[in-house]
Amino acid sequence: MSRQFLSGDEAFAYGVRLAKPAVISAYPITPQTVVVEKLSEFVEDGSLKSDFIHVESEHSALSCAMGVSAAGSRAFTATSSQGLLYMAECLVYASGGRFPIVMMNANRATALPWNIYGDQRDSLALLDSGWIQSYAKNAQEALDFALLSYYVAEHKKVQTPFMVNLDGFALTHTFESVEVPDQEKADKFLPPFETDNKFDFDKPVNMAFSAGPETNTFFKYKEHRAMLNVREVVKEAEERFEKIFGRKYSGLIEKYKTEDADFAIITLGSVAGLVEQVVDELRAAGKKAGLLRIRYMRPFPDLEIVEALRNVKAAAVLEKDISFGAEGTVYTNVNSVLKKAGLDFPCSNYIGGLGGKDISSAEIHGIFEALEKAGGVAGAGTPAGEGGGRPLAGWSQGETSPSQINFLGVPQEAQND
Repeated sequence: MSRQFLSGDEAFAYGVRLAKPAVISAYPITPQTVVVEKLSEFVEDGSLKSDFIHVESEHSALSCAMGVSAAGSRAFTATSSQGLLYMAECLVYASGGRFPIVMMNANRATALPWNIYGDQRDSLALLDSGWIQSYAKNAQEALDFALLSYYVAEHKKVQTPFMVNLDGFALTHTFESVEVPDQEKADKFLPPFETDNKFDFDKPVNMAFSAGPETNTFFKYKEHRAMLNVREVVKEAEERFEKIFGRKYSGLIEKYKTEDADFAIITLGSVAGLVEQVVDELRAAGKKAGLLRIRYMRPFPDLEIVEALRNVKAAAVLEKDISFGAEGTVYTNVNSVLKKAGLDFPCSNYIGGLGGKDISSAEIHGIFEALEKAGGVAGAGTPAGEGGGRPLAGWSQGETSPSQINFLGVPQEAQND
């Protein structure tokens, strides 16, 4: 094992090299480009024995990966933003065909206005495409996800494509100290690729066929069941990972000081690191703040979220996306779970980081202040103003769906229009 100073993109490329895909189908797009550039260097210098195919579009990149998987080999591709949207047709083909492809997506804003910086509207817009979706917090987790994702996707109980998401620029282009495992240990962790879902002249099978109304539902149900199996396979993979590499992960979610928290922020991706810092500051001041980071958006960690938030007095979902005319997509998923579980604390929605706009420590503090007030916590501060958006006005205990959402970075008077 070696320690290197790597960007999130580079770290993921090192993880892919350890997984040894047979074919890499690549089309560069900012801020994903460094991943496929680094992999091309590995192929060129011989440290990765793989066929590197520079295709003419993102649509072709995923089509190529499906062909590789259907031929019985491990495939990798990567994309971002408009490229992911261009792939949308192929995403459902890959999941419906049960091809366990791994793809890294560098989260980036979608047009218009044209923007190359990071938010999560690209991947969350395709949450229902049938792919496993995970979100990395830092470069080390990005590298480890490269290995974990292949183990989970290729497991016989899953056989489902896996999209690993890294926040554009905030993670893809920032550098950290990262432990790069030895190839021997990686080989011990990740078995060689095996699948029955492939072309075989000795045992011919029908693949990518049509299914009418009588049978289509059965195929979709099997997709759904396979996605639900991810929960137990992730547990298996992470226990195996800890034994071999010594690093421990926490399943579909990560809890940070939620055990006795009065109020908590739920989020995903790299912004969780900033929220952790604010939680520490509030804890030092005697306030019981907590963080729940969603590591997997699909399958959705419903049971884990309910257990983690069972005793809080108020919570907020902070996310880098918006479903226009409704609310944040993450909030919709979280709020549904809370409702079904009968949890009746106030849960608010904060939209921030769109187009790569920084989310500040002051804004996080403002959200927690508003949560204190909404939850009726003793010693609560004033409602969030310039930092955390509008106060949670008009709420009563028992509401789980506020009449308004909060846009960080949008002046209060504009939100009141």
